[in-house]
Amino acid sequence: MARPMGSVRLKKANPVTLLLGAVLCIFIFFFLVSPSSPGPTRRVPSVTAEHHLSPPTSPYKKPSGRAGTELGPPPVTRYNLNHVTVTSNPVQNREHILILTPMARFYQKYWDNLLRLSYPHELITLGFILPKTKEGNAATAALQQQIEKTQKRGPEKDRFKSIIILRQDFDPALASQDESERHKMSNQKARRAVMAKARNSLLFTTLGPATSWVLWLDSDVVESPPTLIQDLAKHDKPLIVANCFQRYYNEEKKKLDERPYDYNSWQDSDIAKNMAATMGPDDILLEGYAEMATYRTLMAHMASEGGDTDLVVPLDGVGGTALLVKADVHRDGAMFPPFAFYHLIETEGFARMAKRLGWQPYGLPNYKVYHYNE
Repeated sequence: MARPMGSVRLKKANPVTLLLGAVLCIFIFFFLVSPSSPGPTRRVPSVTAEHHLSPPTSPYKKPSGRAGTELGPPPVTRYNLNHVTVTSNPVQNREHILILTPMARFYQKYWDNLLRLSYPHELITLGFILPKTKEGNAATAALQQQIEKTQKRGPEKDRFKSIIILRQDFDPALASQDESERHKMSNQKARRAVMAKARNSLLFTTLGPATSWVLWLDSDVVESPPTLIQDLAKHDKPLIVANCFQRYYNEEKKKLDERPYDYNSWQDSDIAKNMAATMGPDDILLEGYAEMATYRTLMAHMASEGGDTDLVVPLDGVGGTALLVKADVHRDGAMFPPFAFYHLIETEGFARMAKRLGWQPYGLPNYKVYHYNE
């Protein structure tokens, strides 16, 4: 039969084609209505603090609201410290390091040496405390200038996880920070009591729940191996201190030489114990002074030329020039006594306190860091 003129036969659509079309329509719909994902950013923290009182390990960003807007209460956050590792291989285990430095003067060589540390800087938090004096104000300004240069304009590998600056709310013991004044025996108790207060204020403010190790590094330590943190941590000791020396020009030998600087790392002696037994409760023993001969074995004098840098010795007192401490030691309550603690004060008192809590101090006689020479 002839087909009517003008009629059209529609071809039945393929089911597979209909299915693909439906999937394509759904994809276009979600593409149009879903929010665009942010572009790639560098080193964005996984957690951002919602309040200025949140832990310092979570960087805080001020809300972009009107001035004077009140913030709500800080969030309640739970931390499981059992998940914080403290191992002899901190780089591989991505362990967070807190470097703490009480600072009265700013030395550019200190900052340059800090930048040379090979430990991943994104795992390092820096903490500083400075006095509210004319010299302290100048040091703060110089420090902030270097922080700005490093954190905002410097290479990515040099930038630290976060940096905290505190100012002391108590007066310094000495008006001058010259080396001759700092080391007078008559100034030691008052000077080191203030230093202990500064260390404690800095520690209690900055120690966060993610911290594995605390490195106490003096602001006048201007030279150390770049692998300082890894070298100290690999011994897996509760607290371990490097041997602090000072480079100088030897007039007799007519050449550059080095000499011991820090005498606060030592092994006790019976003579020192007997001296302490006759002292009043507020009296302290000091090391490195001829008028108070304790006959302790000083780590400063244990160093040997070309000696094994991995040699480890047990100690009864420690200095704080380059002291690595497991964060658990501080969390256990070991702090820097600003008073006579068994006739010891500050870092030496800290070693005694740690030891009484069951944490044995150690030192590395042949592993050296170098102090600024005024």
